Amino acid sequence: MRAFADLLDRLIYTRSRNAKLRLIGDYLRATRDPDRGWALAALTGTLDLPAVKPALIRALIQERVDPVLFGLSRDFVGDTAETVALLWPAPPVPADAAAPLHLSQVIQRLAGITRSDAPAVLAEMLDQLDPDERYALLKLATGELRVGVSARLAKTALAQAFGLDVDAVEEVWHGIAPPFAPLFDWAEGRGEQPTAQNIPVFRPFMLAHPLEESQVSLEDYAAEWKWDGIRVQLVHVAGQTRLFSRAGDDITHSFPEIAGAFTTPSVLDGELLVKGTAQGTTLDDGAGAASFNALQQRLGRKAVSAKTLAEYPAFVRVYDMLYDGSEDVRDLPWSARRARLENVVAALDPDRFDLSALIEAEDFAALEEIRAEARNAAIEGVMLKRRDSPYVAGRRVGLWYKWKRDPLTADCVLMYAQRGSGKRSSFYSDFTFGCWTEAGELLPVGKAYFGFTDEELKWLDRYVRNHTTKRFGPVREVEKALVLEVAFDSIHMSKRHKSGLAMRFPRISRIRTDKPAHEADTIVGLTKLVS
Repeated sequence: MRAFADLLDRLIYTRSRNAKLRLIGDYLRATRDPDRGWALAALTGTLDLPAVKPALIRALIQERVDPVLFGLSRDFVGDTAETVALLWPAPPVPADAAAPLHLSQVIQRLAGITRSDAPAVLAEMLDQLDPDERYALLKLATGELRVGVSARLAKTALAQAFGLDVDAVEEVWHGIAPPFAPLFDWAEGRGEQPTAQNIPVFRPFMLAHPLEESQVSLEDYAAEWKWDGIRVQLVHVAGQTRLFSRAGDDITHSFPEIAGAFTTPSVLDGELLVKGTAQGTTLDDGAGAASFNALQQRLGRKAVSAKTLAEYPAFVRVYDMLYDGSEDVRDLPWSARRARLENVVAALDPDRFDLSALIEAEDFAALEEIRAEARNAAIEGVMLKRRDSPYVAGRRVGLWYKWKRDPLTADCVLMYAQRGSGKRSSFYSDFTFGCWTEAGELLPVGKAYFGFTDEELKWLDRYVRNHTTKRFGPVREVEKALVLEVAFDSIHMSKRHKSGLAMRFPRISRIRTDKPAHEADTIVGLTKLVS
């Protein structure tokens, strides 16, 4: 645990991407199996230890420390794991007198315990560790490392450390279970390169750059709608079907009707959506897709009831192809892949799959006008794809562009604030805001924690501290006097919120000190923007 704790500590205080790559690479080269494999699993988010929950950790510390002291300390520190690691009382036997815990021992023990055994086991481990190691253990156990390392960066560090191709690592990643022994055997020359011939594995998605200038020609680029669902990869090989999210997570179990309907050997790229006839949604004129709000009713479910399947029927709008049968077609130009895709989609179940239509426009000016008029619940904007582009992993300049529709805005009143996490733990940076009802009541309509500059964050933090009217644990209620201009992509009806509304991607775009609170927008006005 000592080496892993040191790695996390250094990563937290390192901002440079290249420095983080070196730190992870040095750790992977210096650490023995299987510890380094488990560390890589933790850094890439592929480690699951379900027996340990945040509530368990809070209960353990409150048995040993005054709960009021813990609450005040947690509010000041801004992170439960760090607070517990620092407050945990010294064990009866000094930590250096006990045998050191190895990372693999910790994971194997936590992975094999029940929830009833977890408190005693976790407490015993915490007694054997120093504060840095306790912090690493608690972050590991809850799956919330938050050290500024993405899964892609960790895989890149592995590739650079051993001279591998990162795309080749990505290609087989989801076909190899932690602690990734075949990967390290390949990396150090003890084994052959793993392949994915008979395994339904995830391939890295091709991504788009934001379009900053209207300097592309429709002679060179095809245009289609950017759908507001979640990106998915459909894989069928050797009689097995898998659905992968953009992050490479296996979400097959959440959408069994899609997996069951996809039996064509191929790998397809598309957008997972809910049909526009779903309960409580607005039918999309002709395209058949409901808003993202409807799709949220399906996300994250391990078991899907018959009622949910009926009320929120899912389908995939397909727009690219990586494999046609066993043939890798990623090197073909987009136009050739599109022709093949049209033939494949035509043979799929039309209730579960359709083809993302191309937008017909004479020139870029006409396309800009079409985009400006698009306020459909399921449309985020426009995609522009170079007709001769291969399908390449990641973002490559000049190949694909995303041109999002302009955001909506509303003037809202700041209601509550909460401290952030990590480097924002000293600032009130999570803001809840609301709009007025016809009766003059202020109801929350959204929450945002980005969109402002560092200087604006400091100003908002001072405002919260100087205008607090009530406290609810870590949350402060403030005087209802500050207006914030909030930008958001769309707004939808929601039964889960008192206001009946839910914003999509809200962010604070401007602090309106020039506007009195009573002139902020109303719930009725926001309802007119529902798509």
